[in-house]
Parts: sequence; C-alpha cells; structure tokens
Amino acid sequence: MSFFYSGDTSIGLTSIYMKLVGLWMVANGVEKRIRNITLIYTLSMLIFAVAVMVVDMCYSCGDFSACVFAVCTVLSSIVPFIKIIILYIHKDEFFHLILYLERNFLHADYNDYERKILFGCKRQCTILICLSTLLTQFTVICYIIKPIIANISRNETENRVLPFNLWVDLPLTVTPYYEITFCIQTLSAYHVGVSFFCFDNCLCIINLHTASQFRILQYRLANMPDLKCEGKQQIEKSSSSNYSDNCYILFKKYTRQHQALLAYCEIIEKVFTEIILAELLTFSLFICLDGFQVLMPGASLTTRFIFSFHLIACLCQLLMLTYSCDRIIQESANVRIAVYNGPWVNLPLTTSGMQFRKDLIFFIMRSSEACCLTAKGFVTVSLETYTKVLSTAVSYFTLLSQSEEASRL
Repeated sequence: MSFFYSGDTSIGLTSIYMKLVGLWMVANGVEKRIRNITLIYTLSMLIFAVAVMVVDMCYSCGDFSACVFAVCTVLSSIVPFIKIIILYIHKDEFFHLILYLERNFLHADYNDYERKILFGCKRQCTILICLSTLLTQFTVICYIIKPIIANISRNETENRVLPFNLWVDLPLTVTPYYEITFCIQTLSAYHVGVSFFCFDNCLCIINLHTASQFRILQYRLANMPDLKCEGKQQIEKSSSSNYSDNCYILFKKYTRQHQALLAYCEIIEKVFTEIILAELLTFSLFICLDGFQVLMPGASLTTRFIFSFHLIACLCQLLMLTYSCDRIIQESANVRIAVYNGPWVNLPLTTSGMQFRKDLIFFIMRSSEACCLTAKGFVTVSLETYTKVLSTAVSYFTLLSQSEEASRL
C-alpha cells in the first residue's frame, strides 16, 4: 500500500509503522535488503529491552512494586517479539492478504451506496487506528519523560536516572555514558511501542474491510439488477429466453465472490490465530498490572501517567480486536438473510430459474455458518470476549492486591 493511499489515514499510518518495524512488501532486491536490516534492528532492540527488564526483575525481587513494574515492562517487550516472529513465519500469506485487500477491496468498481459502505469502514479504521497509535505513543513518551523530570535538579556528579535500570559495572551516570545509554534505551522503548500496536492496527484494517465486503455482498444479493420488476415489466422480461440465464450468471458471480471472501477469512485465521491467542492471554495481565500500578499507594505521578496511558491503550487494542472480529461474524451471518430476502421469487420457472433456486438453497446452507477468527481454536473472538477478558483481569487484580497486602504484613 502506498503512503496515505486515497487519503486513507489509517492505511497510511499503518504502512509507515510496518515499514519502520521491517515487515512489509518490497519491489526489488535493494528494498529487500533494507527491509531485512530494519527487521534485524527491530529484533535487536526488542531483545535488548527484554534482557534489560529481565535482569531488572531479578534484582527487584525484594521490592514488590518494582517487581510488578518490571513484569509489566517485560511482557510489553515479549509480546511484540512474538508477533514479529509469527508474522515472519507466515509472511507470504500476510503479504497476500495485503495485496488482495488493495487490489480487490480498494480498487473494485462500486456504486454510490457501496462507496458509502466503504467510506464508513475507512472512517471506523481511522478513528480506531489513530486512537490506538496516540495512546501507545503517549505511553512511550511518558517512559522517556520520567527520568528527564527526575534529573532536573541533579548534575553529573549525582546518580542520574535512566528510563530503565541497567545493572552493569559502568559509570552510567556520567557523560558520555549516560547520554549514550539514554539514547539506546529511548530507541528501544520506541520500537517496543511501535511493534506493540502496528500489527493490531493492520489486523483491524483487514477485518473491518473484510466485514464491509460481506455487507456490500449483502446489498448486491438483495438488490440484483433486473429482478425487481412487477406487472407488465415482469411479464415482458419473463417472456425473454435469456432473462433467467442472465440472472443465474449474475448469481454465480456473487457466489464466487462469497467463496473468495470465505477463503480470505481462512487465510486471516491462519496468519493471526497465534497472535490473537497471545494477546488474549496477556491483555488480562496487562489490564491487571496497569490498574495495580495506577492505584498503588505511593506511586509517583509519572508512573501513574505511564500506566494510565498503557491501560487505556490495552483496552483500546482489545476493543479493536474483538470489535473487528465481531463485525466479520455479524456481516458474514447476515449474508444468508440478504440472499433469502432478495427478489429471486420473480424469476420465471425455466431451467435456469429452477437451478437458481436449488443453488440458492446451498448458498443459504453454507452461509448459515458465520466466518470467525479464533485464538488457535480455543475460543471464538467476539465482543463477548472483551467482557470475559475484563472479568479475568478483575480477578487477577483482586489476587494481586491481596498478595501486596500480605507482603506488607
């Protein structure tokens, strides 16, 4: 996809961040080498972040609040690493999803009503993608600003604070070690943030555009051209020997479109099912740990800001995931209603007309099973999943609060 294709902000932003991560389509060998270098750099930053926070967690075992802080940061670094590895394994299928969306969803020939559906889809994508991006970026900014504020009244001879504790035997508080370490940790935190939301944004765009294609198909099936005539017009058309044949050809065209959408959903499931499982397993932990850090007595104002933005970002990303998956379920299930409510009853009882009705029955039977995305087959993702994850997070939060009270005693 090109930058800001057709004025679509969501696709433009997503393509920029996917290129920054190093997982995007290339046109020649030079671009491929640049992509590989970018991907290696991203993985190096993620590994560095994980190593730093794991060591910090080991040294913070005696401090409950510091240990919770380190665990939350470690998870925030591990999850993007897992996403990149999974998408790299399925990169051919992933690139196929992107190309198919660009060629068949964005470049298709639409009428005014269908363009209105597509515009509504783009507007939803823009709102969700911009909100998720801003919230995660604010979280990273808060991580970077926290040591800057703490170092305002300090000089080089004092223990200046870094964004993350680095347990090495070096004079990191003096120039130039401090500045170099600060820049490395800032770049690492930025790439963790970008990797945290860009793949979810891409999945949201794919899901919502797929759901809009199911809705467009519903409109086409329920409003087939030349099938709504009544009275004399219907009698005149019925007398034509080619009338039923043309209608049946049109119906087969829409059937092939439905089959293509079903196959497209299967590829989405294949590429993203492990990522969805990882996110559902960790989002409840993120919400629990973030809420604990925000409400923990004695927490600094910058810490509350960091985890407030992180908590809202996690809630937004979870909503994006469950809402977009739920839209696919609803719109794919509504196809059978649209085709049944169509004007097929006006077809004459010719050979093509009878065959049309038989194929219509098979179409309804196949579309009665809605398309869905699952967490590796364990659970079907829908808006109901959102409430279940929140309920699990509340349970974790209760246990964590009780553990913190017990540690005080």
